[in-house]
Amino acid sequence: MADAIPNQKTHPDGRVELRDVARIEKSPLYNADLAPVPIARRVWTTYNYAALWISMAHCIPTYMLASGLMAAGMNWWQALATILLGNSIVLVPILLNSHPGTRYGIPFPVFARASYGTIGSNLPALMRAIVACGWFGIQAWIGGEALNTLFAVLVPGWKTLLGAGLFQGHTATEWLSFLVFWGINVAIIYRGMDLLRKVENWAAPFVLVMTAALLVWAIGKANGFGPLLAQPGRFRTFSEFFPIFVPSLTAMIGFWATLSLNMPDFTRFGKSQREQMVGQVVALPTTMSVFAAMGIFITSATVLIFGRPIWDPIQLVGQFKAPVVVAISMFTAVVATLAVNIAANVVSPANDFANAFPRRISFKTGGLLTGVLGILMQPWKLLADPSGYIFAWLLGYSGGLGSIAGVLIADYWLVRRTRLRLEDLYLPTGVYRYSGGWNFRAVVATVAGCALAWGGLVVPSLKPLYSYAWFVGFFAAGILYWALAAITAPRPTETALFAREAGPTQ
Repeated sequence: MADAIPNQKTHPDGRVELRDVARIEKSPLYNADLAPVPIARRVWTTYNYAALWISMAHCIPTYMLASGLMAAGMNWWQALATILLGNSIVLVPILLNSHPGTRYGIPFPVFARASYGTIGSNLPALMRAIVACGWFGIQAWIGGEALNTLFAVLVPGWKTLLGAGLFQGHTATEWLSFLVFWGINVAIIYRGMDLLRKVENWAAPFVLVMTAALLVWAIGKANGFGPLLAQPGRFRTFSEFFPIFVPSLTAMIGFWATLSLNMPDFTRFGKSQREQMVGQVVALPTTMSVFAAMGIFITSATVLIFGRPIWDPIQLVGQFKAPVVVAISMFTAVVATLAVNIAANVVSPANDFANAFPRRISFKTGGLLTGVLGILMQPWKLLADPSGYIFAWLLGYSGGLGSIAGVLIADYWLVRRTRLRLEDLYLPTGVYRYSGGWNFRAVVATVAGCALAWGGLVVPSLKPLYSYAWFVGFFAAGILYWALAAITAPRPTETALFAREAGPTQ
């Protein structure tokens, strides 16, 4: 199909590719990992996206998600309703930011160049990357716990094999298990995105079936669902419930606020917009809710089986004595944790770090850097307290990521009406250079959104806004950016950008 923009071909289904990549290949903003994916290589189907979300949702933090909400005073159905609503809300920005990935075949940091500038894109990219490093560390620690439990069954005297001393509250064999699992992640990173797609395809149904088997065993062993389902919540009135519900809902949105930014990293491989949209809509809210429900039901049954609730599935499996059962269960936990860790917490920061120095940092090097930073962020402390994990970690960073999402969506959907100049995203002298590589409208809007979302931490009068951190950041930054784009005249270097993108394309 003819296209009004030189060197850019728009296909009948709306997807865009470059006719010739020779010019961008010479650019300092280009490397092979950030390059636009040609149409011929966009092969991900509805099943691939559904499997991606199912495998990412089938992880131990999701299994334990309701525990923090119930510890805060909710009953089981209030916790599940909060999880379902939060994931349904975050699905909206996920889908909105998925569109440019499928249409233009570009990853998240390259997409961010359109709104933040060719250099300014490093601001949202590195903010996203730091959060991903923290998540990588959390998942790597959980995976290490699974390996440690497995080794404790298979190797006599494992717990004291390297001495009984403690470092940071953990034994030497726990640290060894953590580093082994960390190394497995890094090894898979070096195999690339195609292996990731294959892992997600079979990990999704495997983990679901194994967790369902654990659920059937627990209900059968306890002769029922146990007492947690009959346990009333602590809140007697809506006015008591609401102050806990709001930050809890925001935290649930924060759980996938990271992916709401960087889904272009995956949707750039999509066969069509419909394929990626259907796969995500079908899989995300339902899987999160069902898997969290499994966690509640199994934990409730453990009260009757073991005399106390065991929320952590790693600890639960540790109660078993049969090595075969433990081995199969821990293998399942390792697969589940690997699937979510690499997809959700490595792909994005690897691309984000590569975006900062395209000619020096590849996807593999960025992935290794993610792993190192994940250790330095001390994930064992983040997981030490379930309520702190939800109300400090998830709620806190959601405000910053919400601010970025607001700018990206306002720029792409409201200002540009989905029209981008693909080649210029890779050129330092192109229309996305703005002023020295920065679009200060986006920077101002992002800082303002973050200030309002986080202001309650230091300004008592703004404290209520912190409970709504993601919402405050998203709407404040998005609306401000839209207003600034409308009322501030473009600088001379930007005139071509606004003029060219105002015209029609086919």
